[in-house]
Amino acid sequence: MWKFLAIRAVALLAPVALALGGCVPLIAGAGGAAAVGASQDRGLEQAVDDNEIAFEINRKLLAGHSNLYSGVSTQVRKGRVLLTGRVPAQEDRIAVTRLVWSIGGVKEVINELHVGKEGSFPQSVNDTTISTKLRGRLVGDSNVSGINYSIETVDGVVYLMGTARDRAELDRVIAHARDIKGVRNVVSYVDVKNRG
Repeated sequence: MWKFLAIRAVALLAPVALALGGCVPLIAGAGGAAAVGASQDRGLEQAVDDNEIAFEINRKLLAGHSNLYSGVSTQVRKGRVLLTGRVPAQEDRIAVTRLVWSIGGVKEVINELHVGKEGSFPQSVNDTTISTKLRGRLVGDSNVSGINYSIETVDGVVYLMGTARDRAELDRVIAHARDIKGVRNVVSYVDVKNRG
């Protein structure tokens, strides 16, 4: 069964990685996909299901709302979908939410889409830098399981999603984010595994 899931994961990750423009890491080989999926809190099968949801969101956005595609970022963890980015009008925000709810396997939609003009190029570079720095800090912190976190930054606001082993780990992640120059706020949609 693991071999089947690993092959399925690789088959699904390739087009997803291309569709998301590099937002999803592509692991070469079934063994690599199985290792990444198994090391995440959600397991390989759930990771594959989440990637299928993300792929379908992007496919439907391109097909029906191509003008919104480049402004919308999607994070999917255990069927929960976090939408970040920017759309031109409130109607577009609603349309994207409806589109996501139309996809099988979606359990929750968290809409953090901003309405208005596209941000400036310097702000976009700053947001990317913040996300990259935070990812590096999580990888370098032996008290944090960085693979269990998704990070997206919009206008200096860091959005976190995933699963923390406990509250102390989540506090460390938030502290790392707040310590980065240019971060205006940190919004957490992280589940805490052991709340004790």
